[in-house]
Order: sequence, then structure tokens, then C-alpha cells
Amino acid sequence: MLVKTKAIVLSALKYQEKSLIVKCFTQSEGLKSYFVPSAFSTKKSSQRIAYFQPLNILEIEANHKNKGSLEHFKEVKISVPYQTLNLEIVKSTIVIFLSEVLHHAIKEEEKNEPLFTFLETALIWLDTHDEIANFHIILLLEITKFLGFYPDDSEMDLPFFDIVEGHFALHQSMNCINMQETLLFKKLLELKFDSSQKFFTASERQTLLKILLDYYVIHLVGFKRPKSLEVLKEVFS
Repeated sequence: MLVKTKAIVLSALKYQEKSLIVKCFTQSEGLKSYFVPSAFSTKKSSQRIAYFQPLNILEIEANHKNKGSLEHFKEVKISVPYQTLNLEIVKSTIVIFLSEVLHHAIKEEEKNEPLFTFLETALIWLDTHDEIANFHIILLLEITKFLGFYPDDSEMDLPFFDIVEGHFALHQSMNCINMQETLLFKKLLELKFDSSQKFFTASERQTLLKILLDYYVIHLVGFKRPKSLEVLKEVFS
């Protein structure tokens, strides 16, 4: 079946000497993996390796056999030409980190157009703004809405957050973060991308990042902490 759709690159793995296996989150088909032969060839090709940088937004035409095997691109082009994401060290570090998170977080091979639209909008926002210190923690929280484990915020007046049950609690159990961490988490729940980026200190961001990754590990089977986490911490320290 010939499919035309937008796609966000989650990962690109070198296969043998010249080829790539590219994992994409597509707008119309959900998660798909593609085989790109001769991606490292010196010959001019419409499937240049530059297309498959982390979180690039593509427009693709592909043959989908939907048999559980690798699919093949027919045509590939950039849908959104980024201006800053691949040039600025802080932004490129965020992109690598988030691509790892999404690679491990998006498991279902089915269409999730609301998640795709949200990610596309968020990445364009990141590319076009300079004050971005809280972007990655806000995005991690917002993604949980689409993956089905957004925190229950109906009783935010309670003093503790239970990361296993995903709701606020009156008493601190072994599954709860402490009161100070809960206060930080409540502040995060109220933030948007265009909120003041000075809302948290570097130390507070690190605390929230740990809470969020712990939350992902608990609620997503097989989720792995990104290898780029230490680099991200270094950039924001």
C-alpha cells in the first residue's frame, strides 16, 4: 500500500556499511520502521542521511506492506526545515534526549494523530524560541496525556504525590515523593511552554526530571532511561 504522510524521526541505526534502519512516528500509520539502502553512499540520493537526524519532521511516500517487516521509502523530503535545532548545542542536546525518550515510550504500532500533532507543534516551538530551559520537562509531562498516564490533578491540594497510583495523597506512603518535591511537581503541572523559563532553578529541574523519568519507568513497560541523560544534565547544570 502506497502511503503519503508526515513522519517524525525517532532513531536511525546504521546497518552494515552503507544502510540505515530508521524508526519513525508517522501521522497516519503510527510507529513504522524503514530500511534505507545505501544511505551512506556518495551517490546523490533523495534519501540522504541528513534527512534522518533525530526528530526531523519529514514528508514521506512509502510502500507499507504491514507484515511486521521493514518498510521502504519511495520519496522523502523535509516537511519543516529547522532553523536552530541542529545548530545550537542546548537545543540539539534536548532533541537527542527527547528522541531517546520517544523511542522507548511510543510502543503501539497504531495511529495516534493527536500525539503527532502535539509533537510537531512542540518541536516547531522549540526551534523558534530562545528561552527553553523548561521545555524538556514540560514536554515529558504533556506526553503522558497521550500515552494514558497523565497525573490525576483533581486533588492537588493534598500534600503528597503518589508516583505509582498517579494521584495526590493525604499521607506519605512508600510510593510518594516528599512534600517539597510534590510542591515542585504541582508547579510543573501549571506550566506551559511560554511560561517564564526562570520558574525553576537548575537543581529543581534536575529533581523534576528524575521524578518524571521514575514516573515513566513505573508506568511504561520496558521504558529505558536515555543514555543522553548525563549530557543533558551537564548542559543544564
